[in-house]
Amino acid sequence: MKHTALYEIHKQLGAKMVDFAGWEMPLSYTGTVEEHRAVREGVGLFDVSHLGRASLEGKGAETLLQALLPNDVRTFKIGSARYSVLLNEDGMILDDIVVYRRSPERFMLCINASNTQKDIEWIQSHIGTHPAKLLDLTYDMSQLALQGPQAGEVIRRVSDIDREAIKPWQFVEGKVAGFDALIAKTGYTGDIGYEIYLGSGSAKTVWESLIKVGNEFGIKPCGLGARDTLRLEAGNHLYGNDIDETTTPLEAGLEKMIIFDKGEFAGRSALLKQKETGVKKKLIGFELLQKAVPRHGCKIFSNGKEIGVVTSGNLSPFLNKGIGMGYVQSSYAEIGTEILIEIRTKTIPGMVVERPFYKKVKS
Repeated sequence: MKHTALYEIHKQLGAKMVDFAGWEMPLSYTGTVEEHRAVREGVGLFDVSHLGRASLEGKGAETLLQALLPNDVRTFKIGSARYSVLLNEDGMILDDIVVYRRSPERFMLCINASNTQKDIEWIQSHIGTHPAKLLDLTYDMSQLALQGPQAGEVIRRVSDIDREAIKPWQFVEGKVAGFDALIAKTGYTGDIGYEIYLGSGSAKTVWESLIKVGNEFGIKPCGLGARDTLRLEAGNHLYGNDIDETTTPLEAGLEKMIIFDKGEFAGRSALLKQKETGVKKKLIGFELLQKAVPRHGCKIFSNGKEIGVVTSGNLSPFLNKGIGMGYVQSSYAEIGTEILIEIRTKTIPGMVVERPFYKKVKS
């Protein structure tokens, strides 16, 4: 089992630890619902150092990413973070990632814990003649997520950055609690927040500083349980549930990131063909019209016909209703379509709705 630099702190705090992609990580400290509400109402702090991190540098870094990603990497400005996907030649999603552009020839990639080795090997196999160097930073670098409407006040008091100057999906490099860090206005919770990348040797001190300063704002350490319910309310994809190597970005509602006219990229031909013929299934968001809890794998019906399957589902702690996502036959994906979710021996009425389910207060 792998451990982050904050493992001992989690144990001291009495966290319930679980195996996640080979990492022993905190599921919760005081309870998922309590931690979820702390993020929505104040501020929460997550250790997300189990995620993979890699540096891609050199004159060929941009052209390599341009060939692998469906986005137009040439438009990524220095200091920006962009959400993207790695695709195979069939247009299927190998992983979803975040790309940080640190300089014209230097990028950092944040990738899913379960896919770290796969992604690094995939990118490495395509370097070829590109003069670029790929370096795995996962163990040398830690990653903290400070999330919630009070996150800005906490980051202001522990860092030397001008938080007002950082817009969503941007980052700066400065100091947090006196240590060098990359501070990005990004996150997975759908709320205001920051992700802090820093050397693993300074993670413990920075964590303790954030908790100390955040006590005034009711900060709580939060585990993977709250991270999952928060991301579901935000309508964010979870790799292995909502997207995987059997789904394409067109099916998953990620078509906005695909720039077909930028030139060739992995999966382009397959996606063009799918766009022309039309997708057979689409990822929807839904809410239940009766009190119940939808789960991954529940079948979706309409008029007695099985039309799809739930990929993510839970009882929303903030909205207090059952919500979820799932793939259905494309003709049933329109907003307002009435559906039924099979939960155990019952079918519960639901409706296709827009995502995100939760909309944050603007910062």
